[in-house]
Amino acid sequence: MSPFEFGVICEVFGIDRSEHGGPVFDFHVTAAEPGPIRTKLGFDILVHEDLSAAADADLIAIPAYEAGAPIHPEILRVVRDAEARGAWVLSVCSGAFVLAEAGILNGRRSTTHWMYAADLARAYPETDVDPDVLFVEDCRVVTGAGTAAGIDAALHIVRKELGAAAANIIARRMVVAPQRDGGQSQFITSPVVESRSDSFAVVTEWMMQNLDRELTVEQLARKSLMSPRTFARRFRADLGTTPTAWLNRQRLLRAQQLLEETEWSLEAIAGDTGFGAAAVIRHHFLKVLQTTPTAYRRTFGSRSARAGN
Repeated sequence: MSPFEFGVICEVFGIDRSEHGGPVFDFHVTAAEPGPIRTKLGFDILVHEDLSAAADADLIAIPAYEAGAPIHPEILRVVRDAEARGAWVLSVCSGAFVLAEAGILNGRRSTTHWMYAADLARAYPETDVDPDVLFVEDCRVVTGAGTAAGIDAALHIVRKELGAAAANIIARRMVVAPQRDGGQSQFITSPVVESRSDSFAVVTEWMMQNLDRELTVEQLARKSLMSPRTFARRFRADLGTTPTAWLNRQRLLRAQQLLEETEWSLEAIAGDTGFGAAAVIRHHFLKVLQTTPTAYRRTFGSRSARAGN
């Protein structure tokens, strides 16, 4: 198996973060045949527990492995049983092949590392493979793309089960973003756009601190000591999107956070985020997340926020 993807699962679910107010999981590393498990880098990991701990687990997580290698039938049984009883099932990278071989991706959307996406789609045509996203959730079955996308997929499950605050604590300890940029609905996340330099660090930080203000390209260009045309061109080249699109995405992320953590009205959230009106927020939620703010709060909000909606 791949040690990095295995380590991601251990890092998210295997560490006691209670001293920081974070969650504690009853975490087990199990194998069909306990003993040394060879990693792709040549060293072994010694597993002591058999699959009995998986019989009533709330989550079964499968790390990356050598795709195409034989899969122990007991592993497939554990995966099928977990899906049948409504537990979460998570795969990272090539781990999706285990879920597909177990049959639980049939009729579901899925993803895996882009290098393996065509092979997964060809070998298991009953699953709809999307190679362009970080992770996909389809009815409590979550498939993550390669490497660090496993972090996003795992934190998504934490967020759905325990809320944004728990996911944020874990993310902060891991020094990663608690939620990467959105794609089709809140359940499918597209690759995040990252700056290739620190040339816009100051202005983007200022934009984040002033989301409630009307920010124009001309104003941002002046703050960056550039002409509007040069600013827009260099911003897109560096961050991969336009200043307006980047700003709207940050406003949407802020609106999501407020819906999750507060009882503020939609009008109040619109004012704080710079959208201005509830109708504008609704428009962006439907366009980007394919859901309404009310439905989003119902799904992800804290208990008090849901009651106040």
